[in-house]
Amino acid sequence: MEPVLIVLVVLVVVAFIALINTIQVIPQASAAIVERFGRYTRTLNAGLNIVVPFIDRVRNRIDLREQVVPFPPQPVITQDNLVVNIDTVIYYQVTDPRAATYEVASYIQAIEQLTVTTLRNIIGSMDLESTLTSREVINAGLRGVLDEATGKWGIRVNRVELKAIEPPTSIQDSMEKQMRADRDKRAAILTAEGQRQAQILKAEGEKQAEVLKAEGEAQAAVLRADGEAAAIRTVFEAIHDGDADQKLLAYQYLQTLPELAKGDSNKLWIIPSEVGDALKGLGGAFSGLTGNGGGANGGVYGGGAVAAPSVPAAPPATQVPIDPAAGPRPVDVEKGAARPRVDPTREYPKIDPQ
Repeated sequence: MEPVLIVLVVLVVVAFIALINTIQVIPQASAAIVERFGRYTRTLNAGLNIVVPFIDRVRNRIDLREQVVPFPPQPVITQDNLVVNIDTVIYYQVTDPRAATYEVASYIQAIEQLTVTTLRNIIGSMDLESTLTSREVINAGLRGVLDEATGKWGIRVNRVELKAIEPPTSIQDSMEKQMRADRDKRAAILTAEGQRQAQILKAEGEKQAEVLKAEGEAQAAVLRADGEAAAIRTVFEAIHDGDADQKLLAYQYLQTLPELAKGDSNKLWIIPSEVGDALKGLGGAFSGLTGNGGGANGGVYGGGAVAAPSVPAAPPATQVPIDPAAGPRPVDVEKGAARPRVDPTREYPKIDPQ
């Protein structure tokens, strides 16, 4: 009984192992390659799959999701003979599990080596400045070459990114100095332009101020001239309306004499004949008021008559009619129409300013 029991146990164990090998559960987004006697038979997709135990063998399971593989920095020489280290990142996805299994031994290593060689070819035709500023061009070139080469491997390269581009330390220092110089240059240019604009605005402001000041002075002069003209016109009209006589003119002459005596150097005046006529008329007016022999003066000085100073008669001045509307008329100097003339043979009265 014991040998029979042992055989039964062995058969149960073998049946259990065969059952386990017969049922294959493949996760989602995965695939499995089945070989029968070492030859590719089929690809198991996600779900429950049945295989022949001890005849079919599942070789490997392949993840069909997009994979991200970073590659270590690779030294690359640029066109201007500078060595830069470039880090790359590859985004790929297996589209054909059979090709990825049988067309290439290790597609990860193959993609890495293909990326390095392609990157050196692309960077070798570019200088350092173009390398630093042409990431999109480099990415597009890498992706095109990798897509063409990995298509037969059952792999699709979705994206290729340059994670870092590190030039030599000396080149980095030179680039920093250049960038600093460029920033200083732009700052100096902006400062100079600001000062220029400020000076222009200041000059324009001063110009406008001078123009406004000149316009204001011109308007003030016009208004002042208009006021003086109006005053002269008013005085002229008042004189003509009042019909001034010889007595008023004599009184105006007497009011003007103190103004002539204000100067310290005025010791002697030559009075025109018109002033003598005016004084004569004024003296006659006072004589008519006080009397010839008596009167107020006689009482003051003891009743004696005081004779009025004799003033030589002057030739009568020709009266020139004035028309306000016609403006000033020319004066005939030779005939003495409006300007008094001095007679050298005539003795004029002297007036002490004190």
